[in-house]
Amino acid sequence: MNSLSRMLITSLFALSLLSACIVQSRHGGVGVLVPPPLPVIVELGPDRHYHHDGYDYYYVGDRWQYSRDRGAERYDLPRSHWPREIRRRGDWR
Repeated sequence: MNSLSRMLITSLFALSLLSACIVQSRHGGVGVLVPPPLPVIVELGPDRHYHHDGYDYYYVGDRWQYSRDRGAERYDLPRSHWPREIRRRGDWR
C-alpha cells in the first residue's frame, strides 16, 4: 500500500468514529440541551420553581430538574450546576 492509500483509509476510519459522537434529542433536533449553572444562592417560593437565564428549574424531592419551558419535559440537572444554598420563602408543604 502506498502512503496515499493509507492516509485515505485512516481518514475514513477517523470520520466514521467521529460520526458516532453526534447526539440526537428526542424531538428530532441535533445537539445537547445544556442549561447554565444556578446562582450560588437560590430563593424558592412554595411552588419550588426558579427561572434563570431562559430555563425553568424545579426543586423536586431534594434534587434539581430543568426544562426550557415551564410545561415542557424536565431533565435532571447535573450536581455541578446545583446552588450551594436554598432559601425558602412562604409555606413549603
